[in-house]
This record gives sequence, C-alpha cells and structure tokens, in this order.
Amino acid sequence: MGRVTERRKVIRIRDGAVSARPDTLVAEEPLEIRLNGKPLAITMRTPGDDFALAAGFLVSEGVLAAADDLQNIVYCAGATVDGSNTYNVVDVRTTPGVQLPDFTLERNVYTSSSCGLCGKASLDAVRTTARWPIADTPPVRVTPELLASLPDRLRASQRVFDRTGGLHAAALFSEDGELLDIREDVGRHNAVDKLVGRALQNGQLPLSRTILLVSGRASFELAQKAVMAGIPVLAAVSAPSSLAVDLAAETGLTLVGFLRGSNMNVYAGEDRIALRAAAAQG
Repeated sequence: MGRVTERRKVIRIRDGAVSARPDTLVAEEPLEIRLNGKPLAITMRTPGDDFALAAGFLVSEGVLAAADDLQNIVYCAGATVDGSNTYNVVDVRTTPGVQLPDFTLERNVYTSSSCGLCGKASLDAVRTTARWPIADTPPVRVTPELLASLPDRLRASQRVFDRTGGLHAAALFSEDGELLDIREDVGRHNAVDKLVGRALQNGQLPLSRTILLVSGRASFELAQKAVMAGIPVLAAVSAPSSLAVDLAAETGLTLVGFLRGSNMNVYAGEDRIALRAAAAQG
C-alpha cells in the first residue's frame, strides 16, 4: 500500500524565524486481524507488510509455526458500511487441522503501537507454548565487537525514518553480522512481527542462528516474539524491562540492552557472548 507517510502543514520555528511548510509524517492506522473469519486483535501500525505482520503476530501467539500452517491471508472487502475496502482488515485462514489455542483468558483484543500484547504477561505461557526451545538450539557465539557494529547498520537502512523521524525498526542479522531483513513501523512489536511473518512465509522458521536488533527498548512482548520465533539473541539500543529479563533467563534467550557504540549490558544468556577472559567480575 502507498500509505507509509502522509503530509501535514506545520509551523516551523528556527532561531526565532517562523515559517509555514509541509512536513512528512509516518502514517498510523488500525489493522484488525481476523482468524478464520473471527475478529482476534486490533493493532495500530504503519500500513505496509500487513500480511507479514498478521502472520508474525500469529507466530508469537503460538498459532503458526510453518508456512504449511497458513492457508492464505486476504484483505476483507466490505469492511465498512458502504462496502468499500479500507485495507485495514485482514483475515488469516489456517490450514485445516491446525490446532488453535484458547485466546480468551490470555490477552486483550486491542493492542496499541506502544504496548504490544498488553494483558499477556505470563512467563509460563511463553515457556510452555514455544515450539523451538532456545536452550536446545545449536550454540551461537557472537563477539561484543560484532554487536557494537549493528546499530549503525540498522540506522543506515531506515529509509522511512530518514523522512519522518517517527518510526521504530527491527532487523535480523546472521550470527556473522550479515543483514538479512529489516522492517520499520510505528510500533516496535509490529516491526518484529513483520520480520517474523516474512520468515514464516519464506519457510525460514525457526530463526535459530540469527540476532534480532530493535531500535528502542526491549519489552516483554519483544522478548516473547524472539522466543516464539526461535531467535537466540535479542539486542536493543535502550533498556529492557524486568519481565523481559525474567523471560530471557527462563528460556535461555541472550538479552543485550543499552547497545550504544562499544558499550552494552548483557542481562541474560551471556554464554553466547564471546567475552574476554579479563571481563569484570561481580
């Protein structure tokens, strides 16, 4: 869709000088996700990669694990009173025989672009529904130097951010530092869902030899999505939440925060970080 950005008039003040000019803003619109014809969730997102977003969302919910689980995804025509297609409602059809979890007690229906899967904050739920236990995957070892190089590469690839300054980004890197994919969205969790959804559609799950880098903080929801996709390393340029650290420790996820320049904090899973022998004790 061509609705990633919109133009609005602003009053610009620079060093006391006042002028009127158009400004480019990131678009934010609701997306309703239906599962087999039934409403499941509404999320505020940046239009684009909507099918991947819906697929990735359902990976994190434990519904989809492979491309074969997905029959098709379509935009719903007639979503408005006049019967027009707003391209803001998608219906995900699972392959017959795919077992669906009970959503009613686990999460709220509405999710905002900032809060992710509000209401689903159970460590046990993620641990018991994860298809690919991270602790059981082949070992991945990365150096602090490699991790330190990733934020600049993420920022250099944020095309829409350059025009708006209003988007989060998530990127997948190989264990050798190769950029595999990058997605932008007004919501951090949506950007991750778009990455995971594309991987599912391409038959690439689990992402067991990758690094997930996010442009903001590492919330519980983002750690959850990494675990559900089988990603062993999650790095963020800002802080993690306490629940994200708890989930990482519970599941074996390597969690890195405050990744800025050569500095970073490793909150869990330090065995995957190739630390020097002279690392600080304590």
